[in-house]
Amino acid sequence: MADFGGDLELEDFRREACAWLDANFPRSLAGKGHLAMAERSSPGADLTAWKQAIGAKGWATPTWPTQYGGGGLSSQKARVLAQEMGKAGAFNPLMFGMGVTMIGPTILDYGTEAQKAKHIPPIVRGEVQWCVGYSEPNAGSDLASLQTKAVDNGDGWTITGQKTWTSGAQYSEWCGLLVRTDPSAKKHDGISFMLVDMRQPAIETRPIALIAGASPFCETFFTDAVAPRDALLGQLNVGWTVGKRLLQHERASQTGAPMGGRSVPLNQIAKRYVALDANGRIEDQDLRSRLVRHEMDARTHGLTLARVMAESKEANGATNGASVLKNSATHVAQTRAELTLEIMGGQGLGWEGDDFTKDEIETVRGWLAGKAMSIYGGSSEIQNNIISKRILNLPDTTQSS
Repeated sequence: MADFGGDLELEDFRREACAWLDANFPRSLAGKGHLAMAERSSPGADLTAWKQAIGAKGWATPTWPTQYGGGGLSSQKARVLAQEMGKAGAFNPLMFGMGVTMIGPTILDYGTEAQKAKHIPPIVRGEVQWCVGYSEPNAGSDLASLQTKAVDNGDGWTITGQKTWTSGAQYSEWCGLLVRTDPSAKKHDGISFMLVDMRQPAIETRPIALIAGASPFCETFFTDAVAPRDALLGQLNVGWTVGKRLLQHERASQTGAPMGGRSVPLNQIAKRYVALDANGRIEDQDLRSRLVRHEMDARTHGLTLARVMAESKEANGATNGASVLKNSATHVAQTRAELTLEIMGGQGLGWEGDDFTKDEIETVRGWLAGKAMSIYGGSSEIQNNIISKRILNLPDTTQSS
């Protein structure tokens, strides 16, 4: 006889999740997940209330250990929660932050018990902003060439150097920082990973203006900044291993995994802007075929995502399959943006003014901002190298991140 206990337990949890969302998710935010990114420096009252509610419940980090404030849910229950959030038009307001997507999982992987107890609960509750200090003016794709250094000063570390493209550094309280601690070691050795308090005058951030209008990236300068001895995450001079693990978590977070909220199907957008035939179909056959092709790509990506998530569960963490999904998610998102602008025609050229709706203006700016997807988190070329070497087992002639 089949055991249906698990199914009954999941259905009980589904009802619990549905009731909790009905009581705590502000309906004014339904389908507006982009607000979590756009307003994270000065969120409105409803968004603040939602962040506090889901953080206190632990469901912003549903599978993290309960001892640190996480939800402690099984992967099956976390999937049910995501489904119910999607139905409600809800979203995880912390999934756009680096604390949840990168730093937190890496601390859980490598941190001491004291580091976990100190840093994980505030991340879970959305009380702290984190940034990641990786790229430098002369160390981008070749990250192991980094020169920002940390010197043992007896009580801790003195840090000097410059990082660039430091997302969100201007409003972050903490930074996960890759530094060189042994300049005499080989390129990929002598690197350490540190957890650095950004709230000190020795650290300066300068936002970099982008063509899309917003400035999420910064130049970040460390001029004799300090960190205590226990700022070291993982082993001294073995930070390259920790840093690569963080990149796996980052790429996994950029794969298009469902985070709540709903996107309007492209065919519905098209029907607002383009001519329709007598049957109500899009008249332009070429556009129609490309929309179908995009929908097939998006569904293929979704199936691949499910497969990689299952593999990650067996491996108990992010896998190299995240590189496949990173490139796939980039292709799907950028293709959607291009098609949306084409569909809008002249209305897809607006930057400001009363002749364009808010959605049209946001679409243009989103299209421009989305160009960076091919670069951040490791460029598409880097992902292809990882896929060829670590998945396809082709000859490895270089080391990459």
